[in-house]
Amino acid sequence: MLGKISLGRLGLTVGGILIIVGFIAYGVDNATLNLVGFFYGFPLFLGGLALKANELKPIPFSQTSTRSILDLRKQQATVTQNKVRRDITRFCYGQKAHLDRALTYLGLSPSDEKRPIVTGLRETEVNGAYSLILEFDSPLIPIDIWQQKHETMTKYFAPNIEVKITQPAENRIELELIKTQ
Repeated sequence: MLGKISLGRLGLTVGGILIIVGFIAYGVDNATLNLVGFFYGFPLFLGGLALKANELKPIPFSQTSTRSILDLRKQQATVTQNKVRRDITRFCYGQKAHLDRALTYLGLSPSDEKRPIVTGLRETEVNGAYSLILEFDSPLIPIDIWQQKHETMTKYFAPNIEVKITQPAENRIELELIKTQ
């Protein structure tokens, strides 16, 4: 729940309101509210600015999950699938990109400029199994390099996950994490 709220925006809003209350209280000579406004408002506002500067927005679903897919997720999704889905669909702070550590470990992020960017995700059913598909914009890392890392990815996302890599369009890669029986 907390990951769906921008803490930067919350800090800016609450801090800004307290600062305004502090200025108004100063004008009407209310020392108590004036102190509250300044002593709490400015730190909250500055904290909100810092968080907003380091904020990664959630990755949206590229297509809405149907009720049957959501039921399938509840029944079959692995810990890894759930963790990946939750991590990229929430606000993150202090990271350069979603899945940046995983891509670096897998050898798919030689530099910040060449790193593939997650642009969307969707959930589907493959032969009765739950599948999470991550959509990447990958203009500088071609499909053959992704395919060379297939075995490493299978080990990384294990257990009970089959990895499938496809290229639906130029500079686009889809990484499918399929639940195995």
